[in-house]
Amino acid sequence: MTINADPAELAKFSDLAHRWWDPESEFKPLHQINPLRLQWIQSLAPLQGQRVLDIGCGGGILSDAMARAGAQVLGIDLAGKALKVAQLHALEAQTPNVAYREASAEDLAAEAPGSFDIVTCMEMLEHVPDPASVVRACATLVKPGGRVFYSTINRNPKAFLFAIVGAEYVLNLLPRGTHEYQKFIRPSELAQHLRAAGLTLDATRGLQYNPLTKRYWLDGDTSVNYMFATHKE
Repeated sequence: MTINADPAELAKFSDLAHRWWDPESEFKPLHQINPLRLQWIQSLAPLQGQRVLDIGCGGGILSDAMARAGAQVLGIDLAGKALKVAQLHALEAQTPNVAYREASAEDLAAEAPGSFDIVTCMEMLEHVPDPASVVRACATLVKPGGRVFYSTINRNPKAFLFAIVGAEYVLNLLPRGTHEYQKFIRPSELAQHLRAAGLTLDATRGLQYNPLTKRYWLDGDTSVNYMFATHKE
């Protein structure tokens, strides 16, 4: 199987791996939005006692939080250095019921179809060459009736201005080069991938940021950062 990953993207996140758990590092936005993501997931699919897969887990910020909320979590990624950081943090923080593995979504789907109650794929689709392939793998991995959550970035002039120019060049919230505009995904495109994979869209949320108050919040505006909640029939 051809690995659905961009070597330059993997190298980019591997180079920053040692900074994943520094809340003032390049990953500060992830630390800040993580409670919002977790709360939204919990409101639609309570995590207690559920078997959860976190695809593109990186250093494990969301995986760790979901495990602490009572789920049995497997985090997978292809950035080996980030996974080592995640594993080390789980040991140091004594996080229960979390494990990490270097694997692609497609390979795990072939190995363990229908194995998870909940699948999360957050801030990952805009970094891979073939997002539809990842969506199909998510649909294969989740049990019938299970939930799949996605988050990514819309593709339009506003998203270019906010997510690249603003976040990377003006506010320095993210390292320059973190995102490539042509890899952004319109909600209509992601919805098409979902339908083709046999997933039903249940709810959407937008993620907003105020640079003056430095506050993030969720609302109904999906014009820049957005999340999808889906289920498998």
